[in-house]
Amino acid sequence: MKPETVCTVVFSPTGTSKKIAETVARSIASDAGTEAAALKTIDLTHAAAHSAALSAGAVAVIAAPVYGGHVAPTAAKRLETLRGSGTPAVVIAVYGNRAFEKAAAELVALAARQGFVPVAAAAFVGEHSYSTPETPVAAGRPDAQDLARAAEFGAAVRKKLAAGTPAPVDAAKLKDVHTPLVPMLRFIRFVVGYRRRQKKNPVVYLPACDADRCTHCGRCAAICPTQAIARGDEAHTDPARCIRCCACVKGCPVGARSFHTPFAAALARSFTRRKQPVTIL
Repeated sequence: MKPETVCTVVFSPTGTSKKIAETVARSIASDAGTEAAALKTIDLTHAAAHSAALSAGAVAVIAAPVYGGHVAPTAAKRLETLRGSGTPAVVIAVYGNRAFEKAAAELVALAARQGFVPVAAAAFVGEHSYSTPETPVAAGRPDAQDLARAAEFGAAVRKKLAAGTPAPVDAAKLKDVHTPLVPMLRFIRFVVGYRRRQKKNPVVYLPACDADRCTHCGRCAAICPTQAIARGDEAHTDPARCIRCCACVKGCPVGARSFHTPFAAALARSFTRRKQPVTIL
């Protein structure tokens, strides 16, 4: 198959999923006899409703972040507005170095329901939403090594497409990267204790705003994917809308926003070992 268009489809509040997906897409298109104009992007990050259909002559590269071992619910909902017509799809789950669990299989199943043929799947690591300089979790990823792997993955997909009608992948064969026993047990112990405390004294963790630093530039409101922050009222975050993606924290130009959750330190302690991308064709 020689694709007419390579279309990147992403939900990517902090840009990590988008960076990986675009690298894969460029690699697929590079030797496919297509011009740069054939590379397109459907960015669902700030689109509450975005109806789009892709033909069988296109290839979709669909990427979304992992929340708690599942596809981010907001991403899943927005991806349901997309339609394929037997369109080959590459699906990529992007997680914060803990575990992707069921997310890749969920993303493959979602793509299939929407009329796509998932011909390749992958799980890549991106900087965790909760990562800070004090509690780093996969800080700076995807880095150059990750993007090189993404380009190699795209080239392998390109070869599979060129070989003929590509067969769908079995997402169940995409295995999570092993975590050493001691860090895993330490994290499980934290989660059990956290849930017990929450049951007794529930606490809602939200991004906070330092009013003395905030310049009311409105950037946090502009980059929030769920309109949880209103322009002119940047110090307030709507708890019913916030998905804790931390786009506002990472995108604030003056460092006025922060997010403090006990999960950050637990993740930083338990998942320091670098996990590599996993792929299946």
